[in-house]
Amino acid sequence: MDQRYDAIILGAGAAGLMCAIEAGRRGRRVIVLERADRIGKKILISGGGRCNFTNLHTAPENFLSANPHFVKSALARYTPADFVRLVEKHRIPYHEKKFGQLFCDGSAASIVALLEEECRNAGVAIQTRVNVNHVSRGEEFSVRTESGIFCAPRIVVATGGLSIPKIGATSFGYDLARKFEVQIEPPRPALVPLVFSDDDVRKWSDLAGVSAEVVASVSDRSRAFRENMLITHRGLSGPAILQISSYWYGCEAISIDLAPGRELAADFRARGTRDAAGWKSLLREVLPRRMADRWIELHPLGSVSDRALAEAERQLHRWEVIPKETEGYAKAEVTAGGVDTRVLSSKTMQCQRVPGLFFIGEVVDVTGHLGGFNFQWAWASGFVAGQAL
Repeated sequence: MDQRYDAIILGAGAAGLMCAIEAGRRGRRVIVLERADRIGKKILISGGGRCNFTNLHTAPENFLSANPHFVKSALARYTPADFVRLVEKHRIPYHEKKFGQLFCDGSAASIVALLEEECRNAGVAIQTRVNVNHVSRGEEFSVRTESGIFCAPRIVVATGGLSIPKIGATSFGYDLARKFEVQIEPPRPALVPLVFSDDDVRKWSDLAGVSAEVVASVSDRSRAFRENMLITHRGLSGPAILQISSYWYGCEAISIDLAPGRELAADFRARGTRDAAGWKSLLREVLPRRMADRWIELHPLGSVSDRALAEAERQLHRWEVIPKETEGYAKAEVTAGGVDTRVLSSKTMQCQRVPGLFFIGEVVDVTGHLGGFNFQWAWASGFVAGQAL
């Protein structure tokens, strides 16, 4: 026998659960179908297990999309303060780490428990271990699974992206969009470590574990992030690199300022020791010792003329690295690209050409910066879709 609901939500992640809560509160009969064996698996591993659940400084500028204006409506209607109120209602201790990033004091499991309790209070049904075999649309949507057929006039796709396949990420959301002839911006890994070229591996990989504060930008400097960079056995990671990776499209150089805010040539002249040893000593103050020594091996100071110093400083402020590739979806925190925002209503997340079909969260072509922004997009897009249901 077919099971009928007002709305079916595919995916029990952050966006799907928030959507279900808001729709349930409004009296809609909602069921959430989840392929995994438990809800909120990505929430549980986020933020080192403590869940960076939002960012106090969330603004449209913190998101990457083919349509940068798309996020404005949802972010304005459900703010970080709204989710913080929910966290405080459930008496979950939290703290600000830096730059407005809010983390649980304890386990990310408390956020999942919050969402589960809110779903229960809103009368939302949740089923896990559900494999969807087929979705069709006649007078209403029909979702065929191994455990039965679910029908509803509205369906919400909250199945996430391709990042972290080991916890169950698949292309299901994109495949379903294509089935209904919904356009897709090509997906790609984002917030992901970058892999050195073979030449750079030889030069740098033995410094794995060395970290430095840098400014990373794409070659045209249209985006720049000042945070730590980490050298790994295979390439570069750390917050600055993860941030800029979302803007790297596979061929251009990444520009790294290894001495942000420093005027090295002027500092060097002021010391009065105009020799190579003095330059090495200065670099050891600016960079970790091992990295400074390696930099000088690779970029020896031929003379201490003004011209040579100017060139040496230019190289430090603009180390250009052309990555071989990214570490891929296995190491990517999120997926960039996704359902084209031009086909969705920014106020409801409903597909304009397919009434009753909604897309929310990571499956949409909206990617936040590192630091809680992607969770805020999940809460906001889920909330506005839940209201529209």
